[in-house]
Amino acid sequence: MSLNQRRTALAILALALGGFAIGTTEFVTMGLLPQIAAGTGVDIATGGHYVSAYAIGVVVGAPLIAVLATKVARKGLLMTLMAFFAAAHLLVVLADSYGQVMLVRFLGGIPHGAFFGIGALVAASLVSHERRTAAIATILGGLGVANVVGVPLATLIGQRYGWHAPYVAVGIIGLVTIGAIGAWLPKLPAPRQATMRSELGALRRPQVWLALLIGTVGFGGMFAMYSYITPTMTELAGLDVALIPWVLMAYGIGMVTGMFLAGRVARRGVMAGIIVSLGAIAVLLALFGPAAHTLWLAVVMVFLLGLLPSIVVPLLQTRLMDVAHEGQSLAATLNHSTLNTANALGAWLGSVVLAAGWGYGAPSLVGAGLAVLGVAIAVLSFRLERRDAGSPSTPVDAVSVLRA
Repeated sequence: MSLNQRRTALAILALALGGFAIGTTEFVTMGLLPQIAAGTGVDIATGGHYVSAYAIGVVVGAPLIAVLATKVARKGLLMTLMAFFAAAHLLVVLADSYGQVMLVRFLGGIPHGAFFGIGALVAASLVSHERRTAAIATILGGLGVANVVGVPLATLIGQRYGWHAPYVAVGIIGLVTIGAIGAWLPKLPAPRQATMRSELGALRRPQVWLALLIGTVGFGGMFAMYSYITPTMTELAGLDVALIPWVLMAYGIGMVTGMFLAGRVARRGVMAGIIVSLGAIAVLLALFGPAAHTLWLAVVMVFLLGLLPSIVVPLLQTRLMDVAHEGQSLAATLNHSTLNTANALGAWLGSVVLAAGWGYGAPSLVGAGLAVLGVAIAVLSFRLERRDAGSPSTPVDAVSVLRA
């Protein structure tokens, strides 16, 4: 490996470490939901709002930061975002009521989308055009590693030392990430041609909105199920709560596998990969409720429901970069806004059917319906693109934008 290749690998690794911290905090709430709900005096359905609060922070923060920080140097921006993230998580030690936890979870989510979006553009600018999806998948792979190592370990820590402890640990990882970015990421100025107006110009493109809708609706289905994975596995599969970290690890292994496969799938066609993967997610979610009564089958399906969405996320990121043209930063961050809108939507719809007394098999059925709708939107986007020769026939990629 040449010196430049080594430096590029370390730079992407620094960003992936931030992804690890973000992935741990995003998913550990699901693993500790019963403990957090009990600790703040609410029921599990209401505790699902903590998942939504973080997701809403992502939805609000990502586009605002992308537009307001168009002229900010990329390295300094990424370090500032991670500093805010770390501070918000260290504040969790002061939260012990429903309102306080809702607030700190909302604040913790604000830097999430912008960090991943800007980080994806930076990673794509460091490698060749052909390797950009793989570079993006590496950063997002931090989410997968978080679910293999971070979330199960944080869940164990939370079960033993109290639910505040994992969030504090995430804050410390955030501080380490700041140092890694400072040491390894090269100085990257903001794109010279980027302005608030050019970024907002991406919102005039129908294909951008269709890509965002695919993420919002299609991924809402997965989150409707996964937000309540702990009570689902204990109630339907009869799993001891102490073994939940192993189920979360299976999901994480699926995520890492999916991120590894994403680059290969992209070479066969980005939109085809999105449509096929979302269709498979719909089938799995439709079968998950009945399958969850058999422990080994439930664990296999949890693995697959980690794998398939993790293929789709980098594909959607690449799709948005292709269709956004001059609005690269906004589109890249909006991808994570939409995924966390899906998070909030799925967690909320899951809480609705649980509060209605439909049982823990119901959220996955709601999720299957959302995934089917995501497939329909993806097919519509593909057909419109085929019919309209001018829709991203000459896409502007992240490499050319950041190097301009």
